[in-house]
Amino acid sequence: MTLRIDISGLPSERVRFAASPLAELTAMLHVLAEPGHHPQFAGWAADVWAGLRPELAERLREAEFLWRSSQADFLIPGRPRSTLAEELDDVDRIDDETYVTAALVTTCGSNRVHFPGRSPLTDATARERALDVAQARGALQEAFAERLLADPASVRARVRRTLEECADAFFDAAWSDVAVQLATDLRLKNELLRRQGLGVALASISGAVTLAPDGDCIIVDKVQDKATAAHGAGVTFIPSVFGRPHLVAVHAPGWHPVVQYPVAEPIPAEPVSLETVTLRLEALAHPVRLRLLRTLARGPHSTAELAHFWELSPPEVSRHLAVLRRAGLLTARRQGRYVRYTLNLSDVTSLGADLLAAVLR
Repeated sequence: MTLRIDISGLPSERVRFAASPLAELTAMLHVLAEPGHHPQFAGWAADVWAGLRPELAERLREAEFLWRSSQADFLIPGRPRSTLAEELDDVDRIDDETYVTAALVTTCGSNRVHFPGRSPLTDATARERALDVAQARGALQEAFAERLLADPASVRARVRRTLEECADAFFDAAWSDVAVQLATDLRLKNELLRRQGLGVALASISGAVTLAPDGDCIIVDKVQDKATAAHGAGVTFIPSVFGRPHLVAVHAPGWHPVVQYPVAEPIPAEPVSLETVTLRLEALAHPVRLRLLRTLARGPHSTAELAHFWELSPPEVSRHLAVLRRAGLLTARRQGRYVRYTLNLSDVTSLGADLLAAVLR
């Protein structure tokens, strides 16, 4: 399960390491939406929620699908700027069709085959499919998708205003705290890139990011097998403090390849009983169950959604889910006519930081 970024023939100066205010704000918003992924920031998240104006808190919840289980591509800039305002201006220059499609990918789930070659703004079938998938994800997702398809300009303006208000509410203070860490990391990465080459610089990011032996491809361990090319614009690596332990990759056709990587090392896990470890490791020994777990780490899914995502039969998925539930790694919850499965992050954490980081990548 890898993302392969073709860099054959790419000039060295088009491999960039740079900080992005918008990407770090997106990482912070993900922490606020999924604090269980980031126990080291649980106190920070609780303080932020407690201090938010009710109106801003409500707007964050209504648009959280842009950064909760996966991040919309336009929130991870391929060409980082020095200020949040400049990066938001770049987002405003994206056409409606590109923006809406990227937003619907995160709203309706991470499988990009929902809208192959057709725009939900102009194609009735694609539009109906987008709304059906959003409905299956939940009432908030459905409402957001309906508003986005009906009036993209209004939703875009509302999302920008929300992000701008986040700057005053919490981002500016947090950014000033992490900017030094990001600058320190960037100095290290750029020095390694200059003196020892791309392979060493990539190795300093994570063991999950490597350079192919022939030097023509960057390989990133991710949930699906995907491929993209960095020809022309190049590839950008963005450090993140709040993004730990995630590796976030922008790889969709038409987008500048970007990898947002964690600056700090994961926190060591607390020990658990040998019996518990044995039961859970046996449950994870099957590659299909590990794939299901990585998908569920990005948010609750139904059996049908998992079957569609991995091109498996629903009975086969159900059997694997039952094993994971017996091991205490999943929780099932009925919502209307759907039963959604959720990853028990605390129990995965107890198995060790390496496993948690692999699942959350």
